[in-house]
Amino acid sequence: MWETVASRILRNRIAILITLGLITAFMLYQAQFVKLSYEFGGFLPKDDITYQEHQSFINTFGMDGNIVVLGIDGKEIYQKENFTAWYNLGNDLKQISGIDSVFSIAHLYNLHKNEEKKRFDLEPIVKNQPESQKEIDEYKKTIESLPFYRGLLYNDSTKASLMMIFVNAEKFNSENRGDVIERLTARVAQFEGDFTQVHYSGLPYIRTVVSKRVQKELLMFVMLAALVTSLILYIFFRSFKIVLFSLLVVGIGVVWSLGTIALLDFRLSMLMGLIPPLIIVIGIPNCVFLLNKYHQEYVSHGNRIKALVRVITKIGNAIFLTNLTTALGFATFIFTSSRKLREFGVTASLNILGVFVIALLVIPIVFSYVSVPKSKQIKHLKRSWLKNVIESMTNIVQFNRKGVYLVTLLLLFIGAYGISLLKISGNIVDDLPNGDEIIVDLRYFESNFNGIMPFEILIDTGKKGQAIKSKNLKKIEKLQKVLLEYPQLSKSVSIVDAIKYAKQAFYNGKESKYKLIGSSEKSFIAPYLKQKKGKKGIGSVFLNEDKSIARINAQVADIGTIEMQELFNELRPRIDEIFNPEKYKVISTGTSVVFLKGTTYLVKNLRISLLIAISLISMIMFLLFKSWRIVLISLIPNLIPLFLTAAIMGYFNINIKPSTILVFSIVFGISVDDTIHYLAKFRQELIAQDWYIRGSVIKAIEETGVSMVYSSIILFFGFGVFVASHFGGTRAIGVLSSMTLLIAMLTNLVLLPTLLLTMERYITKKSFKEPLFQILDEEDDMDMDKLKIKDLKKN
Repeated sequence: MWETVASRILRNRIAILITLGLITAFMLYQAQFVKLSYEFGGFLPKDDITYQEHQSFINTFGMDGNIVVLGIDGKEIYQKENFTAWYNLGNDLKQISGIDSVFSIAHLYNLHKNEEKKRFDLEPIVKNQPESQKEIDEYKKTIESLPFYRGLLYNDSTKASLMMIFVNAEKFNSENRGDVIERLTARVAQFEGDFTQVHYSGLPYIRTVVSKRVQKELLMFVMLAALVTSLILYIFFRSFKIVLFSLLVVGIGVVWSLGTIALLDFRLSMLMGLIPPLIIVIGIPNCVFLLNKYHQEYVSHGNRIKALVRVITKIGNAIFLTNLTTALGFATFIFTSSRKLREFGVTASLNILGVFVIALLVIPIVFSYVSVPKSKQIKHLKRSWLKNVIESMTNIVQFNRKGVYLVTLLLLFIGAYGISLLKISGNIVDDLPNGDEIIVDLRYFESNFNGIMPFEILIDTGKKGQAIKSKNLKKIEKLQKVLLEYPQLSKSVSIVDAIKYAKQAFYNGKESKYKLIGSSEKSFIAPYLKQKKGKKGIGSVFLNEDKSIARINAQVADIGTIEMQELFNELRPRIDEIFNPEKYKVISTGTSVVFLKGTTYLVKNLRISLLIAISLISMIMFLLFKSWRIVLISLIPNLIPLFLTAAIMGYFNINIKPSTILVFSIVFGISVDDTIHYLAKFRQELIAQDWYIRGSVIKAIEETGVSMVYSSIILFFGFGVFVASHFGGTRAIGVLSSMTLLIAMLTNLVLLPTLLLTMERYITKKSFKEPLFQILDEEDDMDMDKLKIKDLKKN
């Protein structure tokens, strides 16, 4: 098969290059249509109860989490100059397309009793720009007499003050959001220059800022990955041509990956943004294996075309299989129920196979045209330091097997305790560093208002009109008092607060009347509360249409999954004590709840995907070697690095979360590549050396060690570029992947050969039955000297 592939590639060089060029041009054109993702979460499947409850909430009450919040130190906010500036800021922001309304102490509404029409009129407290300090003092007196707003828009003790900016949710969840945040921050910057520092938060703001950073980091990672791998390639091969054409291969791969994202109508998220640099990191080792084999063959017989044909025929299948296993590591995400992970798995696996095809076509074709390798370019085959490294490994395998096992057992023992320290946790802004301005501002709001992330409680009475019955209003009030006991939660508001506000308005703003309506007051206050035809009634935002469901709106601090679950566990029995579960259905929902439950769900799914990856790759190994003994032996050096990485996470308090658990499936698929290369060569040597185990083990180390060390170094530093990320999760992927792959190289070059020597008596010809297909060419070479490649220069 591979002889035919080699012949077709080298006989149709121009046609192949033109085809590649056309495909790349098409993908480059499509890449310009890549769209950014502006959503958090997206991990829960549509049949999950938490997802369904949140969708039901959205359908009933509208999208939550559509507020951008500005916060200031308001100690001097009621001074004329400051209050006027705050008022004008809000008015200007309302003029920005995409902003629906603004809510602050300078933009509040008050209820007024209209005795003539028997209704409450909602009127702005500040109707025009204040003209005097006395006028503002009157506003202050009115605002501070309204308990409804206390703790909601200002903190009476710290004097912090908020401005809530309601944005168009549909617009902010799409690429049509335009430059709303940029225009908003530009206008706020003018206010800051005249007054004081302004703190920003709210999901629309955080989503926008994070998405812009992802876009910037994509270019940075691609450039860094290209720079680092280029430097390593030059150090290895001492050839600018090799660097240039290897970059050409991965450059085409990057273009294809972006084109794939656009063609499949996926969005560029923090996760999807990892794919282009990953293509560089994974694609370069393909070039290394091909070029290393090319140099070995050329040194052996000095025939360039013969060397290129042998590159394809001898290791084409092996590289295909290693790329297949790497792609499978990513493809296992397709089996999860998370849309984002499925999209990531599809895109990554397709493009890993794509970059293999590109390398297999471009490297032999290009190097059939360029000049033959010079002596300085093939010195890497005899580099002394590398030779010493390989010799050290062979000596350890031959003469210190007990030491290998003792060190392995010691590491496993130490690692077991580290794994016991692992925790599952995730926050909405978990991937941002502590000193980040988003985190700093978020902590400001949490210290002054307890939380800013959406948190909702829905009370379903099951009967029309029951949510506003007196007994149920008292139960809601009781639950709100319970919520006040938890510092993780902000002040809550509900239909109870709306009714209290209405009663206070009926008594002409008397603060002492901010209470629920008594039975003796219903007859004369009730007419004012009746919903007028075509208009929403008082507190309608807290009730569904038939008034069977009441909503308690609050905000929660950005606590992790563990803390959130503890909060739920504490609240549930107290809620059930107030609302009998046999009569009421009470659920907690909101964007924060969906995100944090999605994190737990995702971690569970990623564990399953890792097991699927191990199972699938084990099956491939069995098809390759037709021996379950070899499969079991090959899994050990690939599972131990994952075990030790998990232990290091435990010792260094790196929690299990979506970004960190991704490492295990990704790295397992990559690390097993070295195992395939080694065992393929080992099997070839067994046949060549008439089943002499020891000689075959050592020869396999010597033959595959150079390429494995090269590729591992490239992967180590290639993944290392992610350390430059602004996001903690991306940095964790970089550090943990680099470390795991380095350990995997050592286990594959030391522990795997050691295991093979130890199992020498059990490895017989039956252990290596005829495979389903050949990995390396074990037969005599075809007569390469008779293969003629048409000289295109004579055309």
